[in-house]
Amino acid sequence: MQALPFLSAPLLFARLLAAPLQGARRLPARASSLILRSTVVELAVLAGHLLLYPTGISQERPVPHPAPAPAPHPAAGPPDGHPAREARQPAPGTPSLLPTEGRAHPPVLLLHGFIDNRSVFLLLRRSLHRHGWRHVEALNYSPLTCDLRKAAELLNRHVEEVCARTGHRRVDIVGHSLGGLIARYYVQRLGGDARVRVVVTLGTPHSGTRVAPLMSAHPIVRQMRPDSEVIAELSRPAPNCRTQFVAFWSDEDQVMVPATTARIDHPDLLAHNVHVAGVGHLALPVNGVVAAGIREALTSAEAAEGAADVISVA
Repeated sequence: MQALPFLSAPLLFARLLAAPLQGARRLPARASSLILRSTVVELAVLAGHLLLYPTGISQERPVPHPAPAPAPHPAAGPPDGHPAREARQPAPGTPSLLPTEGRAHPPVLLLHGFIDNRSVFLLLRRSLHRHGWRHVEALNYSPLTCDLRKAAELLNRHVEEVCARTGHRRVDIVGHSLGGLIARYYVQRLGGDARVRVVVTLGTPHSGTRVAPLMSAHPIVRQMRPDSEVIAELSRPAPNCRTQFVAFWSDEDQVMVPATTARIDHPDLLAHNVHVAGVGHLALPVNGVVAAGIREALTSAEAAEGAADVISVA
């Protein structure tokens, strides 16, 4: 089943090529050029991702952190300042010991889309690491998964494990396409708002998408339809939901039909919708502007949380 992305590539290729060309004929020259350019980028991203896909098939394993060494007895070693004692000090840049709450950004969990894996987040992961995020992990759910709810339960277990391992009470989640819908279901329907501070979605069908009717034979695809039970569940009231949502959407997203389905419009959710121009569905996780927007959203939430803590203490 891991070959499914390669089998679905021709269908996606046809969708990416046909829809923009049809729309381009009806648009002004500038808008037509933008659509064609985004399509070329989409095809390049698709080709690159097909090459990288095998590298993300296996489930990610957390990098072990060194356990803190027991403090020596004052008389058991050389005095402070002695060269032998200085040699035992951790080198600059050594990863901080767990737990790290209060000394590092909250962990970020990356959740891929339909028939995909963690390799789609290669560039985003590097961007977060480069800007100071130490705990960035990706969760693979099986391509055999036939129920979005089951994937949300898997996410629930993974979040609990990450919190226990890192010492952080809450995490942030970035979900691409179906991954964002899984994260939202976990937060709204499984009590995940107690553990998730921010959910960032990239091209997620929050109101359902009508793309590729021929693929509706797959149960997961049916759950992403506008008239599905899952979409109906997510439209129900969600009073006192503590999680913040940031939804990135684009007019050039050919997988979201209509494009505005990637917006979150729910009266009970703290949601901010971010429109990005000229970025297609596959390019959202690898686009530099989107990556900067994700970092800004996570940092802003952290600053607001810190300010709230100061006010509550005062």
